[in-house]
Amino acid sequence: MRQALDAARDAAAAGEVPVGAALVHRGAVLAVAANAPRALCDPTAHAEMLVIRAAARALGRDRLEECDLYVTLEPCAMCAGAIAHARVARLYYGADDPKGGAVEHGARFFAQPTCHHRPEVFAGLGARESAELLRGFFAARR
Repeated sequence: MRQALDAARDAAAAGEVPVGAALVHRGAVLAVAANAPRALCDPTAHAEMLVIRAAARALGRDRLEECDLYVTLEPCAMCAGAIAHARVARLYYGADDPKGGAVEHGARFFAQPTCHHRPEVFAGLGARESAELLRGFFAARR
């Protein structure tokens, strides 16, 4: 989670919403990414999407069954869908997102009967630091 938090700080410094992600395969960090929708002119360039893409390329496959995803904010519906399609084994996230999250809030994507894969979910890892980054980022813009 430390590397995901560092990536979130990098995102904030670049003017992006401070969300970072790290994907771990068998105990080794395979990929780290920060939110980059503005920089890449791509609304799908959330940290989770970027790290899943990078890890899949590194492993040479689309299934990430033996991987753990660490992300600083509860994933949205798009990212939860990608996590399910990639067959990520475990999801660890920091701050809850009552407005845009889709794991414990909103759509509760993994609880839907149409969801084909449900990772183990562990919420609250690094929650305080993740939330502080987000609050600080948005407070500076108000």
